[in-house]
Amino acid sequence: MSDFTIYHNPRCSKSRNTLALLEARGIQPRIVLYLQTPPTAGQIEALLGKLGMGAAQLVRRGEDEYRARGLGSDSSAAELVAAMAACPQLIERPIVVRGERAVLARPPERVLELLD
Repeated sequence: MSDFTIYHNPRCSKSRNTLALLEARGIQPRIVLYLQTPPTAGQIEALLGKLGMGAAQLVRRGEDEYRARGLGSDSSAAELVAAMAACPQLIERPIVVRGERAVLARPPERVLELLD
């Protein structure tokens, strides 16, 4: 079993390209279709810790749901995490995890940082 996990949206070209980069290197990651199986707030907080970033860096501000929920630059991390848990399309993708490390694979080549 692979020690890689990808939070994947098959409709996203960046996500598909990231998965293809892993597979081209013989890595078959565990695929989490996060839109179908949304991570909990606790799981999002754990991902943020592995990514080394704050909630504001992971949320997709261009989504209609961001504005519909009244989110903005003054939203707290807790508000953003709760919104991402309730509405997973607000989560930037793809996220790839290997052990205690993770990257937001934008661009997809960032996933290569996890190979060393």
